[in-house]
Order: sequence, then C-alpha cells, then structure tokens
Amino acid sequence: MESKNVGVIGAGAWGSGLAQALARGGHKVEVWAMEQDVVDSINNEHENKRYLPGFPLSENLTASTDIKHVAANKEFLILASPSLYLASTAAKIIDVPSIQEGSTCIGVLTKGFVPSENGPRLVLETLEDALPACYRHYLVYISGPSHAEEVAMGKLTGLIAASENPLNSIRFRELLRVPGLMAYSSLDVVGVQICAAAKNIVAVVYGSLDAVAEHSDIFGDNAESLLLAAGLNEIQTLGFAMGATHAETFTSIAGVGDLDVTCRSKYGRNRRFGQDIIKTDLLSRFKNLDDLISRIQEVGYLPEGAVACKYVHEIAQKHGLRLTICDGLYRILNKEIEPMDLLRELLTLASSEE
Repeated sequence: MESKNVGVIGAGAWGSGLAQALARGGHKVEVWAMEQDVVDSINNEHENKRYLPGFPLSENLTASTDIKHVAANKEFLILASPSLYLASTAAKIIDVPSIQEGSTCIGVLTKGFVPSENGPRLVLETLEDALPACYRHYLVYISGPSHAEEVAMGKLTGLIAASENPLNSIRFRELLRVPGLMAYSSLDVVGVQICAAAKNIVAVVYGSLDAVAEHSDIFGDNAESLLLAAGLNEIQTLGFAMGATHAETFTSIAGVGDLDVTCRSKYGRNRRFGQDIIKTDLLSRFKNLDDLISRIQEVGYLPEGAVACKYVHEIAQKHGLRLTICDGLYRILNKEIEPMDLLRELLTLASSEE
C-alpha cells in the first residue's frame, strides 16, 4: 500500500482514533489541535492524554496548533470538528493554496446538524458553502459504528465513505482500508448523514431507559430492543423526508450498525448522558435545552444527541413528521416533561399501535 500524506482537523477522541488507525497503516498523518497540551502530549509522549487517554499513538502521527500548516499540501484532509464549531473551523483553511486549488480530497467525520438562518442544515451542505466551489458535490462523508477507543486499538471496525462523486468515495474507501478497518462506498450522502446525526438522539433515550431498567419490573433488555427498533424507524422516516435515496442505507452499518453500537457500547457518550439524566439528575443544572447547549462543556463530555434533538425537532415540525422518541427527548431536555413521562408514553404507544 502506498503511503499518503493525511491531515486531520480536530484532535478529539474520534479524530485521534482514526488518525491513529491511518498512521498504524503506514500513512503519514498530522493532526490539528487548538490546545498546546494536546499537541505536546501527542508529539512528545505519543498519547492524546486529554481526549484519548491510555491509547499509544504511532510515531507516524504528529500534531500542530497551526491549522493552515496541517491543512496545506495534503493528499487527504479529514475534518473532525464538532458540529457547533464546524463552519468556523472550515473558515480558517479556505485560503490554503492546496484547498483553493481543490487538489486535496476532503472527508468529514462531523456528526449532527448545523444551524443557519433558514433552519438546520446537513454537515456537507454547510461545508460546500464554506469551502471553495470546486468542492461542491466532491466532499466525502465518513461514518459507521466506530467508537474511537476500539479504532485506536485496531479492533475490527466497518466504515462507510459516502459521496456524490463516486471516484472520491472510492479514493477514501481505499485510504481507509488499513489493518483493523473495513471500508465501503455509498452514494446516499443524505441518508448516511441523517443516520450519523439522529442515532445519537435515540442513544440518549436508550441510556435513560437502561438506567431505569436496572431497578424496574417493567423495562429490561426486551424493551431496550423495542426502543432501538422504533428509533431506527424514526431515523428512516427523517432520512427520506430530507432526501435519502437508498432504503438499504438504514439497514447497513451506517444505519442499524451505528445505532446499535451507539446505544449499547460502554464507550458511548450519548448513552452515558441518558444514564446521567436518571442517575445524577444532571438536567437540574440547566434551565432548558438552549441553556444546556450554551453551557454544554459543563457536562464534562459532548453528548451530540442533546444538540441534534433541537434541530430534529425543527425539521420534524417543518415536514409534519411524527417522531415520538426524538420529540420526547426534546421535551425532556427543554424541561417540559420528566424522563419517566416519555418512557410511559412510549409504553402506551407500543401497546396501542399495530
């Protein structure tokens, strides 16, 4: 396999985990981090002690706080910024000559929706407006059941590289085929993005149900599987309303695969957030959903589902969609109902619907 020069913008857990997989596979990888301590930790101790502690990193992986340097002259560039900061991060690299020329193939890991004056937008849609025009329809969205910790360890993981441009999808698919990773192509860019964003909402509710089930005579493993299946149905409903093109997207690793691991894995931040809502009364610190989002760093980790449910609520209202789980989490986080109210509502709906 020919070694490639790869840049990763964002040294959080997922960005670092994928960067490690690529570096372990023989590619030369450089990551950008805002924090000097993260850069020093990666370069000097070969570990990201802040965001991915306990996982050794390859010597092929280096870091810098200079975002333009990391983005410049790379064959492949991967954006791994959280959705809340994606547009502002992209704005910092648009004047890099190799980006201006379109000579760098750009992929995106960011999950969620991006707010705009006209309502929530998908990640690639937002980036196409932020980056030079040559990247329109050429960006690649990378997703799948892929907790950073297991990717960093080299445990077998499947990923989808989705793009409107088949060649770029294949280029990223081949880049990602390193030991421990299996990569596949998709043309359903909208469907894959919806799966990646909305599954986090279901995982928060799943985490709450899981915490309740520990001491419940009503809820258990069977109820959790019922919730997972109902959540997948809502994700598919949302996906087709927004322009998804392939039903099989939702039964692939991009859909049911990513949903399952996000709900069930011990590494899942959204599942943990749902558990903390029940076990630690975490929401008592916040007035409503907007207050939670504005102070989300106070949670101590980033539960993307909390942000995504605000935007899915707006989209569902716009399209007239009935999304009981997604809307229910919105009402919980907005302090309109208690978590148990939603669980009872779901139980009632399950017993009354065909």
